[in-house]
Amino acid sequence: QVQLVESGGGLVQAGGSLRLSCAASGRISVINTMGWYRQAPGKQRELVAVVSSGGSTNYLDSVKGRFTISRDNAKNTVYLQMNSLKPEDTAVYCCNADLISAWIRREYWGQGTQVTVSS
Repeated sequence: QVQLVESGGGLVQAGGSLRLSCAASGRISVINTMGWYRQAPGKQRELVAVVSSGGSTNYLDSVKGRFTISRDNAKNTVYLQMNSLKPEDTAVYCCNADLISAWIRREYWGQGTQVTVSS
């Protein structure tokens, strides 16, 4: 059974920083892309950042220059460093992993962590 467990959310003032972590555990053969999504109340879920197994990254335009995604392949963990946070970054952040477990490739999701940025 594969699990993705997130940590690091919380309440921060505008301009502050938070670091999210997401660790994948279980019977994992290969992890391809890992990423972070967010969903604010009344809005659609959006992709915030993604990192490939080789380290290539892509970001939502509104977070470029403020957020940095990284991964530690030895720990099956992906991180999201969020700097210069804005109230509009407030959302539930979920990690996602495209991986192979028991010969089956599929996407897995974390339970989500709340990020609240006060003005």
